[in-house]
Amino acid sequence: MTPSSDAPNRAATGFEGEVAGLGLTDIIQVNATNGFSGLVRVQHDDDTGAIFFRDGDIVHAELGKKTGEEAFFEIISWQAGRFTVQTNVFTALRTIQKSCGHLLLEAHAVQDERRRTDAPARAPAESAAPAAPTTQAASIVELARRVPDVTNAVLLTRAGSRVGGGGYETEVLGGQALFVGLLANELGGALAAGELRSAAVEGTRRHLLLFTSKTHVLAVTARPDADVGAVDAALRAALTGAK
Repeated sequence: MTPSSDAPNRAATGFEGEVAGLGLTDIIQVNATNGFSGLVRVQHDDDTGAIFFRDGDIVHAELGKKTGEEAFFEIISWQAGRFTVQTNVFTALRTIQKSCGHLLLEAHAVQDERRRTDAPARAPAESAAPAAPTTQAASIVELARRVPDVTNAVLLTRAGSRVGGGGYETEVLGGQALFVGLLANELGGALAAGELRSAAVEGTRRHLLLFTSKTHVLAVTARPDADVGAVDAALRAALTGAK
């Protein structure tokens, strides 16, 4: 790592969590949307990567001797590990000029190319371990989506992996849920209030509701003109009746 990623740590604040599936991509998208400035440090086995943001733009990435897009593409390809998000950590370097969305599209293209190259060697293992969603998980998501004014729902493991399928919007919702959950737990720890059990975040474009258990997190979005309290009550009634 170059010195730029280590110098300002004395003033850094943030939170950490597990990287699972596309969890790191989710965190990057949320930080870009929120205009984040700071550092996302990612630990994978013995490797440590760093991604620097400035007002929501990715400006620099480091991984060993690699920098810029090369380092970013390698970091984003990791499917497991731990990440730490720190504010007030800056770098004078700018090795990346492209937008976050453009970078992620290129990163996915690089990963797809790698998967195509490795497909013959990995085919037997993949066919032996299908990853289909459970009936129970699918029914929970379907029940939530049937509640009036609900626009989307996603079920996550506590590590951040989505249970079942979903498109781009579901992927983004999962990232937002992970971000809100981590932030709420960080605040709960600071106030000695314990872990997040449920939350409702009202927005001008949509409302976000979270419900957590020991093993899973259900994230639901509702129409911006909906009554959050009414949606929350309807969701609880639907989920309780399904048990």
